[in-house]
Amino acid sequence: MHTVILGCGRVGATLALMLEDAGHSVSVIDQDREAFRRLGKRFRGKTILGIGIDEDVLRKAGIERARAFAATTSGDNSNIMSAQIAKVKFKVPRVIARIYDPLRAEAYKELGIDTISPTLLGAGLCLDFFLERPFRTVAEYQALPEILAHS
Repeated sequence: MHTVILGCGRVGATLALMLEDAGHSVSVIDQDREAFRRLGKRFRGKTILGIGIDEDVLRKAGIERARAFAATTSGDNSNIMSAQIAKVKFKVPRVIARIYDPLRAEAYKELGIDTISPTLLGAGLCLDFFLERPFRTVAEYQALPEILAHS
């Protein structure tokens, strides 16, 4: 499976290495050439300098043959825009966007963009730890915006 990852921060780089270790091909896009250092010397995938909403950059990364796309930058707007382009324009079957704002993540999820909110996951894990209860599934943590909306 070919995957395109936008953002070579800690999450993007770790995901890229995990996918490569599992035998998949990976392309990573980032605006900062120095960010690719996180991949280390063993990374055999492709690195592309650019922004994830630029269709030419996405094509260089192999978006047209990608089966998965992950937007992992620190910017919610960039992640949402690039995820929409990957899903709608290039018809990538598995697209996910990291969104810090839990309410925004829920809104985009309702529009058909799969999201993951580190804010919800982190807060939910801490809550479960403090209350000495078993950790929930990711889906259950992702449902927490409903709780926030009613507070």
